[in-house]
Amino acid sequence: MDSETPTLRVCALYPTLMNIYADRGNLLMLERRCSWRGIGFELSGSGIGDELDPSGADLFYMGGGQDRDQELCAADLHALKRESLTVAAGRGAVILGVCGGYQLLGHEYQLGDATLPGIGLLDIRTVRSSGPRLIGNVAIEVHLPGVGSKTLAGFENHGGRTQLGEHATALGRVLRGHGNNGKDAREGAISGNVIGTYLHGPLLPKNSWFADWLIATALGIKEPLPPLDDALEDAAHADACKAAGL
Repeated sequence: MDSETPTLRVCALYPTLMNIYADRGNLLMLERRCSWRGIGFELSGSGIGDELDPSGADLFYMGGGQDRDQELCAADLHALKRESLTVAAGRGAVILGVCGGYQLLGHEYQLGDATLPGIGLLDIRTVRSSGPRLIGNVAIEVHLPGVGSKTLAGFENHGGRTQLGEHATALGRVLRGHGNNGKDAREGAISGNVIGTYLHGPLLPKNSWFADWLIATALGIKEPLPPLDDALEDAAHADACKAAGL
């Protein structure tokens, strides 16, 4: 990094409604890893009825929620924030959706008789299945710019079955677990800096390398971030991989 101290600006979308899978742990992980490196950190929130400044953050984050809360957020996201997030994605901001947030980054989520509108940043569609929920520890192999092949490990718990469209790229290949739909061995989706995944529990404390990749990508930092003493983080990652059966 250069001598000028950067600041990572993070906007949490619907932080009180889309936060049932320890999603605050992801935000805390980003803050701590920035702080330990002398990188500034600013956190804002955008809830129901709030306008969204597309230039107001380097990373936009949306977690998972209960069905009723997800319905409320879907309507607001589509009506008030879709255009701003499209502009933000176009300028290279990172947009990360986890579980329910991932589903709403796609075109739609068919939830019984209702169809929740997505914002179409990922070419995916999700349908609530009448079959069993896809639950358990999961590990996937991902390939991201600048880091090569890495493993992401976490926990999945979703009733939706997500299908990738012809313009979608999976975030990773399932090594253990169910993934998007339990059939095609694909998990998540990625388009530019827009990323969606079902891995939570929370995701980033179990995968510190991914937190660092998000920070660097959001700030446009090309060189590796200064290393940290990651003994605890590495142990957490190893435990998550072991729990998934690796």
